[in-house]
Amino acid sequence: MIPTAGERIAPVHDPSVVVVIINYNSGDMLLRCLHDLELQTWRSFKVIVVDNASSDDSMLRAEREYPWIESVRLESNVGFAKGNNIGAALAPECRWIACLNPDAYAHPEWLASLMQTAQARPEFALFGSKLILADDPARLDGTGDIYHVSGAAWRRDHGQEFANGHHIEGEIFAPCAAAALYRRDVFDAAGGFDSDYFCYFEDVDLAFRMRLMGHRCYYVPSAVVHHVSSAITGYQSPFTVYHGHRNLVWTFFKDMPLPLLLVYLLSHLFLNLASIVVYTFKGQPVTILKSKWDAILGLRSAWRKRRQIQSQRTISSLALLRLMERDLLKLYLRR
Repeated sequence: MIPTAGERIAPVHDPSVVVVIINYNSGDMLLRCLHDLELQTWRSFKVIVVDNASSDDSMLRAEREYPWIESVRLESNVGFAKGNNIGAALAPECRWIACLNPDAYAHPEWLASLMQTAQARPEFALFGSKLILADDPARLDGTGDIYHVSGAAWRRDHGQEFANGHHIEGEIFAPCAAAALYRRDVFDAAGGFDSDYFCYFEDVDLAFRMRLMGHRCYYVPSAVVHHVSSAITGYQSPFTVYHGHRNLVWTFFKDMPLPLLLVYLLSHLFLNLASIVVYTFKGQPVTILKSKWDAILGLRSAWRKRRQIQSQRTISSLALLRLMERDLLKLYLRR
């Protein structure tokens, strides 16, 4: 039976899931997100909202209207990646960690679908949701993340008409962390999100590192979320372009096994040069050049992390390659 809006979530003695929400000036979206969480049919969960020093009243209103949440107010904006690590660390008793954006509105069966699938498929440790564009429900926002051998990544089915998307469950490379589920022990063993990323590409990087450790990711189409998508940062804004294009470089050099790194290094360099050209013509030459320059400056740190990441690798390069997209045409059409 689906709870009504009037039913408050009672404290759970032994919650199986912690839902972590990172808030930054989310306004009414955060309240809508929490309202929909209140209607979840899976009741064994707790919610931790980590506020990245918002200047609006979204946290004050959330705490007042939804007293069952646990709130953490940070003194500065530490980003999505570190914010999720902080929230996850505050619920060590929970075996599962669910990330949910404040602009993501979960259907009542969202968490139940993820958890029931996780229980039925113990060979998987990461689970992705079906994201539908909140402002255009006839189109999909994504059905899992694709990773290309050049280092690019994108959401499968983003912008596609709903009927033409993927609606059958199955393995994907990575979940979009706007609405994803991670097994706690695997999340911790991988070191969580890379805090240096701040935001963007951190979910692909985390899934990549988990895959290197031999863990797998599964798409759950019955776990439905309506997502505003880039509601806070803006789609293709300078902020989004900078972090996304800096972080994709770090991900490639940190996570690619050496045989694949050497084979696809030229493809990666071409991708970066092409991105510079494209975003220069789009009127963001300073943004894209700064992203690549800062990526280069951070390569020494990324290479140090690489040693630890690759030392944990259990999957073969060939098996990993089979999970990646290699079609240049699809890359061209997507970029």
